[in-house]
Amino acid sequence: MRRIAKEVNIGGVKIGGNNPVAVQSMLNTPSRDAERCVRQAQALQDAGCEIVRVAVPDAACVKTVAALKENIKIPVVADIHFDYRLALDCVAAGVDKIRINPGNIGADDRVKAVADACRRQGIPIRIGVNSGSLEKEILAKYGAPTPEALAESALYHCSLLEKFDFDDIVISIKSSDVLRTVQSYRMIAEKTQYPLHVGVTEAGTERMGLIKSAAGIGALLLDGIGDTIRVSLTADPVKEIYAAKDILKAVGRRSGGVQFVSCPTCGRTAIDLIGIASEVEEKLRDCDKNITVAVMGCVVNGPGEAREADIGIAGGDGCGLIFKKGEIVKKVDETALVPTLLQEIEKM
Repeated sequence: MRRIAKEVNIGGVKIGGNNPVAVQSMLNTPSRDAERCVRQAQALQDAGCEIVRVAVPDAACVKTVAALKENIKIPVVADIHFDYRLALDCVAAGVDKIRINPGNIGADDRVKAVADACRRQGIPIRIGVNSGSLEKEILAKYGAPTPEALAESALYHCSLLEKFDFDDIVISIKSSDVLRTVQSYRMIAEKTQYPLHVGVTEAGTERMGLIKSAAGIGALLLDGIGDTIRVSLTADPVKEIYAAKDILKAVGRRSGGVQFVSCPTCGRTAIDLIGIASEVEEKLRDCDKNITVAVMGCVVNGPGEAREADIGIAGGDGCGLIFKKGEIVKKVDETALVPTLLQEIEKM
């Protein structure tokens, strides 16, 4: 059963409540280079990104926030540390959400200034806690960045905003350790109704990062926890979007688009199934038809094993079959398998 969180509006994208889980990523181009940032943000938007974040380490980068707002349609989040004035400048530039830790921007008057500015413009604030950013007192209390320590830190930062009557808050509490991440989110989910931005931080390269993210994010989504997600990869951010959408589909939290299944191959396989499966998956990546497509390596068992697929192919020695719902509809040469499959899908 899904955890129903407080609804928060991020530049027109609503999270929490019964809204779909939103997919986001972060630009990795130099923040001062507005032109490159805009190009990358447009690529992310085209890939299906629904919220994009940009680091704002200094005043020069505020111009990039303004450029993003002028050139993309999805909400923009400004990632800010320490300097509360950058948050105020980004609010003035039209940003849709601020990511900041109230505890590291100084005295109460600075926290109040940011909270007041965001309240006036209807801009949410995401509190981002991770295992490397814990307060010294909390770290000393628990002796390590435990789930309890991460949850306490997040609630502390919330209290700093709540003190100034601000509750348009999103929380993230991330760790590079999958188990610690999952335990932390489960704990904070019981302690507050604020929406949760879920992810495994510093997850690693494309291969390991995807494995850790699928394990951590997937576990939480299956628990009903998570209102927006980011898959953190040391890779092109566009790959984060594809991975996030695939995770959401795998756990049943997003429909639409192709569900892709393929057999793991065995000694009966007589075609380049690995190459064919990769080609089909890539060519159907942007297909928005709500169908299941199967790529099977055995003409004997393939159609039967994948009988629930809307359409599929099964290869044999030099030939192949096109089948729909387990029923064979065409027999073609092996070289025509993929083109024929794509043609049939186009007709559906």
